[in-house]
Amino acid sequence: MDTITIGVVTTSDRASAGIYEDVSGVAIMETLGEYLQNECEYLYRCIPDEQEMIEATLKELAKARCDLIVTTGGTGPALRDVTTEATLNVCQKILPGFGEQMRAASLRHVPTAILSRQTAGICESSLIINLPGKPQSIRECLDAVFPAVPYCIDLIGGRYMVAHEDVIEIFRPKGK
Repeated sequence: MDTITIGVVTTSDRASAGIYEDVSGVAIMETLGEYLQNECEYLYRCIPDEQEMIEATLKELAKARCDLIVTTGGTGPALRDVTTEATLNVCQKILPGFGEQMRAASLRHVPTAILSRQTAGICESSLIINLPGKPQSIRECLDAVFPAVPYCIDLIGGRYMVAHEDVIEIFRPKGK
């Protein structure tokens, strides 16, 4: 079974400065570890909310051949929330259905989900997904979109992901 390389990027001025612990990046790794049967190699980064740095980090992880890059933080309407802009700038293809699905799932829990600007896209041969910053929201959003992630990664030439079907059911068209 293939080892999956996953970039995890927390964009937070305070976490990157050591003011508080990054629980969101950890939540991503724990959730994906529960989902996947594959061994996972995580390339973790905790960086400030600086658009140029976020763009450079996303490009670096794509060049490192991450199958999946998952960001947390910086997707709201605040002035320092620039993860979405960075993602849009580095991606060759945008997949708006991911953001639509994550917002729909979050709206079942909080009315402020409409303020989220989460998105996803393809940078080189990596799928980038922007998640919110709260661990509970991370799980809700990943539960909503992950069933499509392995097939998307198949389509862009990534390594074959195998899920723990008792935890999350993934979808691939028959014969894939």
